[in-house]
Amino acid sequence: MPDNNAPREQSALPQVFQHTNYLVRRKVFKLLGAAFHIYDPDGKVAFYSKQKAFKLKEDIRIYTAEDMQTEVLTIRARQIIDFSAVYDVFDPINNTKVGALKRKGMKSIIKDEWIIMDTEDREIGLIQEDSIILALIRRFLTNLIPQNYHGVVNGRQVCLFKQNFNPFIMKINLDYSMDVNGLLDRRLGIAGAILLCAIEGRQG
Repeated sequence: MPDNNAPREQSALPQVFQHTNYLVRRKVFKLLGAAFHIYDPDGKVAFYSKQKAFKLKEDIRIYTAEDMQTEVLTIRARQIIDFSAVYDVFDPINNTKVGALKRKGMKSIIKDEWIIMDTEDREIGLIQEDSIILALIRRFLTNLIPQNYHGVVNGRQVCLFKQNFNPFIMKINLDYSMDVNGLLDRRLGIAGAILLCAIEGRQG
């Protein structure tokens, strides 16, 4: 019997979700919320996202372009301002849930860590900040050291989130090249990169 909980084949996703590399760019100083541009390997805008300011419950929409005509992903927080919030990721085109991402609140005080969950809220992997020593230096000495995160599914590294330091514009390179077996749904990884920019980026 087929495993309904197995990772979705990447070839079944639209072409825009099949790249091995993305660059997520967030403007830090924006009075009415944050804007995110996600670029493909050729430097073209693959997605655009706008995060509204002053919302008690995060609701982030991801579109194919700045005209915001075609919504392809939705990220919704289950709770209102929760230190260990769960963020559900939906595919609005097919009206399906992709999975969820849960921030480990207490652990993230020292070292950022997120749980990757499937559609049934079962833990399938983690997104972890690279080093506890570097994490402590960033928090207590200087925030000038860029953050790197490793995405792991079933004990295997599937992606790398690498921050480019810039005091005004936050950038994260998302690299899927090591996920040769397609263990992580690209949509969850993209949602994770945006959450790292939006949530963890507030710490700087």
